[in-house]
Amino acid sequence: MMSNGAAGVMSVPGAGGLAGVELPAIGDPVFLVLGDGVNLRSKLESIDGDTFSVAAPLETTGLAMFEPGQEFEIFWAPPRTRVVLPCRLVVVSGSAPLRWILTPSGAARHDNRREFVRGGAGAVVHLDAEVSGQPAEGVLLDISEGGLRCWIDEATSLTQGDRVEATVWLGTAEAKLSGVVHNVRDAPHGDPGQHLILTFDTKEELARTIRQYILAWEIGERRRNKRTA
Repeated sequence: MMSNGAAGVMSVPGAGGLAGVELPAIGDPVFLVLGDGVNLRSKLESIDGDTFSVAAPLETTGLAMFEPGQEFEIFWAPPRTRVVLPCRLVVVSGSAPLRWILTPSGAARHDNRREFVRGGAGAVVHLDAEVSGQPAEGVLLDISEGGLRCWIDEATSLTQGDRVEATVWLGTAEAKLSGVVHNVRDAPHGDPGQHLILTFDTKEELARTIRQYILAWEIGERRRNKRTA
């Protein structure tokens, strides 16, 4: 099993003569694709032959779509591109820390769509919608150029498809986002409140601000991890 910080190469089935794919380094972030601009952050834990394991995102706890046999895409973001890999979920570990064992189900591909980084946390998200009973604000869990996820401490009457105006401070600038509710879920593991997921489209200037914010956040996270290691 490969468990150091180096990237690994494994065989991948698929057309086009692709014999292998270089996975990111152990511990690097990978993202699970749910569609509609919503991706869940995880990280690569280990590589073993034609399988590899990732940390199970908390938001997927109890979701039937993430059971052994299910197929979905993951991606990671080396410089100037995004590598997308179709995968099949083989095993869900039954004890903490929860991990998923995946195996490739098709050929990896490069995808240069803009919305390929997600991160950030802690900022206040001000919410405004023409729906009675919705919360006035939440706390940012993560954001990308295509959507954001925030924690709200009270039940909301917002449902999938509702339009919401969200305002969030991204370190150096305020972002005003016109979004659509993708999903509302109870916070995982018995935590109070709910997770509200919004999707939106961004123009290049705002997209650049989001990318810069995430980059600064990632650098800060690495520095904190080094101090606590």
